[in-house]
Amino acid sequence: MSSTTETIMHMNERAGREKTLFGFWLYIMTDCVLFASLFATYAVLHKSTYGGPDAAELFSPSFVLTETLLLLTSSFICGLAMLAVHQRRKTMAMALFFVTFLLGAAFLGMEFSEFSHLVSEGNSWARSGFLSGFFTLVGTHGLHISVGLLWIAAMLVKLAKRGFTEANVRRLTMLSLFWHFLDVVWIFIFTIVYMMGVM
Repeated sequence: MSSTTETIMHMNERAGREKTLFGFWLYIMTDCVLFASLFATYAVLHKSTYGGPDAAELFSPSFVLTETLLLLTSSFICGLAMLAVHQRRKTMAMALFFVTFLLGAAFLGMEFSEFSHLVSEGNSWARSGFLSGFFTLVGTHGLHISVGLLWIAAMLVKLAKRGFTEANVRRLTMLSLFWHFLDVVWIFIFTIVYMMGVM
C-alpha cells in the first residue's frame, strides 16, 4: 500500500472520528434544549395543584438526598474509571464501570419506587398540572439513566472482548460525558423540583 493511500485512509478515519464527536455534542445540545423546555414547563405548572398535594406534602428530602448521593458517587466512580482507561488498566476500568452501573441502577430503583408510591396513593401524572410536569421531567431523566445503564453494560462486554481499541476508548469517553451530563441535570432537578419545592 502506497504512502499516499495510507495518508488518505488516515485522513478519512480522522474525519469519521470528528464527525462522530460532532454528532455526539450535537446530541448533547439537543438534550439541553429538551431538558430546558421541561424545566420551563415544570416552572409554569408547579403551582397548579388543583387542590391536590404540593411538593412539600409529597417529597421526602432525606429520600431524595440519598438518590442524589448515589448519582453523584456514580459520576465520581465513572471519572475514576476513565482514569483507569487512560492508564490502560482494563480490570480496574471494568470494575469501576460495573460499580457505576450498580449505583446508577440503585438510583433508578429508588426513582421507580418513588413513582410507584405516588401512583399507589392516587398522585399520578393525571391528577394535576404540577404532577404532570413532575413525572415528565423526572421520568425523562430516568429514561436517560436507563439508556446510560444499557450503554455501560454494552461497553463492559466490548471491553471484555476487545480491550482498549481506539473505538472503545472513544465510546467510553462519550459515555462518561453523557453520564456526567445526566448528573448535572439531576443537580438542577434536585435543587429546583425537590429542595425549592419543600421550602
